Amino acid sequence: MHTDAKSRSRTVTAIFCLALLATSPMVSAQQGHLYGLLRVRDLTPFGFLRLDMRPAHAVSIDPGSWAIETELGYQNTWALSQEVERYLVSRESEGRRELGQAELQAIRDLPGENYLVDLESAVLDLTLHYKFTRDVSGYVTANAVSYGGGFLDSTIEGFHDAFGFSSFGRPALSRNDTNLILDLKSTQQAYFEAPTSGGLSDPTIGIRYTTPLLGERWRVGLESAVKLPLAGRRLLLSTGRTDFGVQASLQRQGNVHGLYVNAAAVYYAGASEPAPQESQIVPTLIVGYEYRWTERTNINLQGYISKSVYSHKTTDLDELLSEKYQVTLGLRHMRNNVLYTFGVTENLQNINNTPDIGFQLGVAFIPHIRSRG
Repeated sequence: MHTDAKSRSRTVTAIFCLALLATSPMVSAQQGHLYGLLRVRDLTPFGFLRLDMRPAHAVSIDPGSWAIETELGYQNTWALSQEVERYLVSRESEGRRELGQAELQAIRDLPGENYLVDLESAVLDLTLHYKFTRDVSGYVTANAVSYGGGFLDSTIEGFHDAFGFSSFGRPALSRNDTNLILDLKSTQQAYFEAPTSGGLSDPTIGIRYTTPLLGERWRVGLESAVKLPLAGRRLLLSTGRTDFGVQASLQRQGNVHGLYVNAAAVYYAGASEPAPQESQIVPTLIVGYEYRWTERTNINLQGYISKSVYSHKTTDLDELLSEKYQVTLGLRHMRNNVLYTFGVTENLQNINNTPDIGFQLGVAFIPHIRSRG
């Protein structure tokens, strides 16, 4: 059931990308810019609070100048164990209902470990970049997050119906509710509404070094960052622990096409709630392609692979232990030194450890952008 849905999802994404490229107009070799990877972050509830190194940008500004970047990420998560899915599918014919104590007890009575995560969240990131020298820049990022039932459930169910995907048990529960149930060997937690409506999460500071490699077409970058729990541990807002990360990027930019590879490793100090997570090194790989569609508009396609933050000490469920795979398709448009971004992120392969779908809206003010050459 899951294999068919994943196959159809990948096919739809591939057809959409090919259609965009097939209808692309030609652009002058001297017009526009390439901006690098979309600056999306991991929005999954399974590890969202850890430091996640953002993909390196490819924007060049003058020494002594600055840029401001704002990103709004919004995601819908419906993730559940196989036993919970079977239970909910068996009750779809009874109509929708709010999850209550009876359903919670039924889930806890299911064999083995089980979980259900049904929520939407919005994450707002504000980043200030400053260029110290030709090759060295620094940044600081402030974050805020909001949790709730959201509004995307009906849209996602309609999409599943239109393309013949499984319902995954969604029609058994009320739309746009928040439910978080963890019945794992390390913890038992249950929330029928968001335990917090949101607030400020941990800020991040970082420094980045970039330099040409084999001419101006190639560039290599090195970056380090730290996430600081200034306000201490708060449920679904901060782990209360300090994380460190390093990242290396390789960028190849032509007149119209850009190819990018990002490899990162984060020391994640772990968490105690809502489910215990051990301290560990979390590697991430991002590979992306950028196409200059018109003088002012670019298309991006990139894939994200990262290790799960769960271990066998927390759970033996393969859904939570497996790697996370996500693909993002996006558009960028530059006007008057303001770069607008829109992206759509879809989960792939292991669909029960990442959001069903996520959206990114970004605005960056870059007053002193300059071309390479």
